[in-house]
Amino acid sequence: MRKYNCKRLIVMMIVVLAMVCLTATTAFAAGTGDVAGAVESTWTTASAQIKTVVNNVVFPAIDLILAVFFFAKLGTAYFEYRKSGQFEWAAPAILFACLVFTLTAPMYLWSIIGI
Repeated sequence: MRKYNCKRLIVMMIVVLAMVCLTATTAFAAGTGDVAGAVESTWTTASAQIKTVVNNVVFPAIDLILAVFFFAKLGTAYFEYRKSGQFEWAAPAILFACLVFTLTAPMYLWSIIGI
């Protein structure tokens, strides 16, 4: 039984090594060996994709979560007001400020970061 496990482990390691060799790519700097230039060119091509993903996926997801929390907290604050007669503004105000911040962030965030 032990011999079978050893063979199985060796076969698995060979398969993993073969997959690593097949999927690994070599990154070459330009013919002059300019690594900084290679990194900068990679960043400039990737930054547009990163900006698109953040604008179209990340910010809308955060906005949705904050909007749900805001309206839920507003509802619980209203029911607490009906029960005790005192409306607590702090939590809904903070959530509203965060929601406004994330809704307007794509307009100015990229100029701050420099993309």
